[in-house]
Amino acid sequence: MDFVFDRLADGRSVKCLTVVDDATQEAVTITPDRAISGAYVTRILEGVRRERGLPKVIRSDNGKEFCGRAMAIWAYENNVALRFIEPGKPNQNAYVESFNGRLRDECLNEHWFTSLAHARVVIEEWRRDYNEQRPKKNLGGVPPAVYAARLSSLANSGAKESSTVCSDGLQIRLLLK
Repeated sequence: MDFVFDRLADGRSVKCLTVVDDATQEAVTITPDRAISGAYVTRILEGVRRERGLPKVIRSDNGKEFCGRAMAIWAYENNVALRFIEPGKPNQNAYVESFNGRLRDECLNEHWFTSLAHARVVIEEWRRDYNEQRPKKNLGGVPPAVYAARLSSLANSGAKESSTVCSDGLQIRLLLK
């Protein structure tokens, strides 16, 4: 979980909360708004819970929105562990940092948002394309949403997935019963 900042055409700032699932590489949500407090982050995570359930652990930097009272209470009440990276060590949250760079390069820098509503529409379209249309080599050549659906069906069937990395870098995924 992290933030990315941008500006609208009129100069007002936009703060985007990005929530990325490390296991499936899905962009769970990208929520743009003018300001996002810790209480607002918890409301966004409540929406995530209704849609897909909650993780056991959330990793983020130690910004006030993530390590403040609202988030601490929410995490405790929902049995979610909060893991904060060390200050000045964004590589400890490398996947979301990489994702945020991709979001900036492919979406934010490519659009001139005329309003917050316009930014929300364009960013959501980009998020859906990222999840549903872009195959990832390390997910077996399928998009994150497809991989997540497979993991979900595996979990529901009681099967387990195992992966092995060969010497040539090819990743092989095995289904174990």
